[in-house]
Amino acid sequence: MTKKEIVKQIADRLGQPQLKTKEIVQLTFDAIIDTLLETKRIELRNFGVFEVKERRARRARNPRTGQQVDVPPKLVVTFKPGKEMEERVQRIANQKLAQQQAPQVSHQPQITKQASIG
Repeated sequence: MTKKEIVKQIADRLGQPQLKTKEIVQLTFDAIIDTLLETKRIELRNFGVFEVKERRARRARNPRTGQQVDVPPKLVVTFKPGKEMEERVQRIANQKLAQQQAPQVSHQPQITKQASIG
């Protein structure tokens, strides 16, 4: 799903213009980014926690050449989903699994051969 699709979905639900909704969604994303830059952590109850962590320097291998390369340390953003999100995703996953395992019922008519008399 893209930001544009998110904006359309929210605008449709609220009966608001997409242009105004897009501005609100972008301001929300900007606020999340600004908070991460300032405090390195943002917790959104029932959604999850975004956190800025430092990934340590390491040695890696170039898959094309096989040559070892040094990768410098860098900051990365991590996300840990909240309990409600985890439960909802698990519920959907379980429903899909149950649908896949359910026996498939064919709604096509059965054709049978009849013996011809004569």
